[in-house]
Amino acid sequence: MLEARLREAVLLKKVLDAVRELITDANFECSEEGITQSLLLVCSFKLTPLPAAILTQQRLQAMDNSHVALSAIELRTDCFEEFRCDRPMSIGVSLSSLGKILKGANNDDVLSLKKADDGDTLQMTFESPKSDRVGEFEMKLMDIDSEHLGIPDTQYDAVVKMSSSEFGRICRDLGNIGESVKIEVSKEGVSFSAEGEIGAARMTLKQGSGSAILDNDDDDDDEDVKPAKKKRKADGSSSSGGTVPVKIEMQQAVNLTFSLKYLSNFAKAAPLADEVQLHMSNEVPLLCEFGFENGYVRFYLAPKLSEEDD
Repeated sequence: MLEARLREAVLLKKVLDAVRELITDANFECSEEGITQSLLLVCSFKLTPLPAAILTQQRLQAMDNSHVALSAIELRTDCFEEFRCDRPMSIGVSLSSLGKILKGANNDDVLSLKKADDGDTLQMTFESPKSDRVGEFEMKLMDIDSEHLGIPDTQYDAVVKMSSSEFGRICRDLGNIGESVKIEVSKEGVSFSAEGEIGAARMTLKQGSGSAILDNDDDDDDEDVKPAKKKRKADGSSSSGGTVPVKIEMQQAVNLTFSLKYLSNFAKAAPLADEVQLHMSNEVPLLCEFGFENGYVRFYLAPKLSEEDD
């Protein structure tokens, strides 16, 4: 039996919003430690394959010639007011269906999840803290054939910590110029550059400078998750401005190129955390992490091939 209770439905809404344009169906692994999800994303861009050193699964042996990225989500038990999982179970979910059901919940509704050990549906209950309104929904589950992906710890050449909102703005602005972004990291700072038919652009953030925490603006496309006067993060904190210092931890300089389409989608996880961490090495895929108090959303993306590798 799985029983879980979230104090506010907005957390699950934000997590879903972060991945729904990249993933259609997913297995959520439930255990006494919480809920996790990891899934390969097939990319339509010419990317280098994620090496087996990063994703240690036999399934990848047949995918070495494919171009893939990976998402990983973790919601630890501390995220929930109540959490019970009698035995490990895998819950196959259509994220489109989940999104439709979550539209029936207000951001501040208490969300309860329930699934029997042998059940093929997930029961969801939305309770308003301000009234007697209670919504009860039942979602059919899917049988998804996938393997849990082991992701070993990796030592990265450079780690950039910056405002998640600023990262999203950079991706959006450079996406108006080109399809790819070159990220260069040095001890002095980090630069993001793009080229396209209309010209070129370069944005640089220096080590120790402040990158702004921006209020939600016209790039929020989700109608039912409206911006509030103060942005609430997944850990319950709120912010109405300010800065997140740019911090760079570097073993050696990094120069990598990535698909802006995918980075822009990754940046949709910004409402979960003020800060994003970009972990990079010249030999392995980018790790883009949005961490909050009781969990995280992580994305892994292989760099684009250079011209000489074509």
